[in-house]
Parts: sequence; structure tokens; C-alpha cells
Amino acid sequence: QLQASGGGLLQAGGSLRLSCAASGRTLSRFVMSWFRQAPGKEREFVAGIKFSDGTTYYDDSVKGRFTISRDNAKDTVYLQMNSLKPEDTAVYYCAGGSGIILSMTRQKSAYPYWGQGTQVTVSS
Repeated sequence: QLQASGGGLLQAGGSLRLSCAASGRTLSRFVMSWFRQAPGKEREFVAGIKFSDGTTYYDDSVKGRFTISRDNAKDTVYLQMNSLKPEDTAVYYCAGGSGIILSMTRQKSAYPYWGQGTQVTVSS
């Protein structure tokens, strides 16, 4: 089970950190990612991390602003979001799965486990 938290309402330019904690399993063999879904849009990949070695992946829209990290001991993944923009407004979901190859990292269909989503709203 994945539990996402940390969303909120803030102004453009602000920062927020999302957390996603796993229970009932260890994430050591997992790829963990964050996706987001804005109203009326498809769920899209934001960032991912390979738990075993910390390799990270980012969508171009968040590179340089967002940082994904993990705490192996806590089986938790974080998404630090800086310089937030109104277009970052969405429900953010964490997702995880084992054995996800690099070419599938950005595909939501590759992830069998999903958190419940946390709302991030950025006002201009």
C-alpha cells in the first residue's frame, strides 16, 4: 500500500514536498514515480527513481525545479517541488512497481501500485 501526503495550496514561486510511504513491502527492487493529473487531462509522468541505486528520471517540464529522492530505511519516496507554477496544479499520485525497464518508466501502465493522490494547487 502506498500513502501519499504533503499536498496543499500555495502561491506561484513557492515550494512543497510530497511524501509517499510504502507499507507491507520493501521498495528495494522498485521503481517509484510521481505522476500528476490536472482536470480534464491525462495522468502524466513527473519524476521517477530506481530505489536500488537512486537513478532518477524527470519530465522536461519539471527538470531543475523538482527533485525526487528516497529514504531506503523508511521505504519512502519524496518529491521536492520548487519554483511552483500554476500549471503544476494537479492531483499528484505516487506509483511503484518492480522490474520496470527504463523504456517503460514514464508509462503509467507499467505501475501496479498506486497511492491515493494528493492535491497540489498553485495560484498565480
